[in-house]
Amino acid sequence: MSTAQLAATCKQVRRDIINMTANAGSGHPGGSLSAVELMVSVFDRMRIDAKKPHDENRDRFVLSKGHSAPCYYAVLAHHGFIDRAEYANFRQLHSILQGHPDAKKIPGIDASTGSLGQGCSIAVGMALGAKHRGMSDVKVYTLLGDGEMQEGQIWEACMAAAHYKLDNLTVIVDNNGLQIDGRNDEVMSLGDLAAKMRAFGFEVFELADGHDLDAIAAALDAAVPAGKPKCIIAHTVKGKGVSFMENQVGWHGKAPNEEQRAQALKELEG
Repeated sequence: MSTAQLAATCKQVRRDIINMTANAGSGHPGGSLSAVELMVSVFDRMRIDAKKPHDENRDRFVLSKGHSAPCYYAVLAHHGFIDRAEYANFRQLHSILQGHPDAKKIPGIDASTGSLGQGCSIAVGMALGAKHRGMSDVKVYTLLGDGEMQEGQIWEACMAAAHYKLDNLTVIVDNNGLQIDGRNDEVMSLGDLAAKMRAFGFEVFELADGHDLDAIAAALDAAVPAGKPKCIIAHTVKGKGVSFMENQVGWHGKAPNEEQRAQALKELEG
């Protein structure tokens, strides 16, 4: 899609996130909104087909920050994997749209996630498996939260990615600076994340504006040296697109009420 088309899709995805969380009266709008441009851009490039969701030659995506499921569901709906009518059942008992992605319930979801720190390991396994099967053209993407980078398992997975020369793997960090308990720097500072990822053997691309669709496209499309996994560190805004949610840690796991829904949707018109 063109940049203009992608921008329009992003606006629709944001409306869907607001409606899902408002319908349920629960959920995680803040980190879902910060990830929109990243996920829309990745899925625009992925080799996937809603009519063949289990095609072994498809590209894979792992949402390691599984609490941002509303963004995931909205993007999957855009690509025909989910009927938007299901939004009314988000986070309801027996619904396919649980609070965290369930690969057993939804076609198009490659891994059940939610326990933070695990998604990168799953993605490394997928990328390594593709290499072993001679399917190096299969690309694997995983989206991590920056607060999630405080988990030790992430770094074990990154070390393995470099060791096994997984140049078919792209790790994307939604670096919005906030986590459930406050600012990352106050909870557990990540330090120079780009330098750390380089030290772990990744080709690193750092985006000052993680909502810039052209910059994201350039980073996703950039070639990497043979045998090097890619890392994109995108500086984003938690709650992006909704004025009263932007950069507010309180919107990590709180749904908008009806008045707030109306205000948010008005801001996201057009």
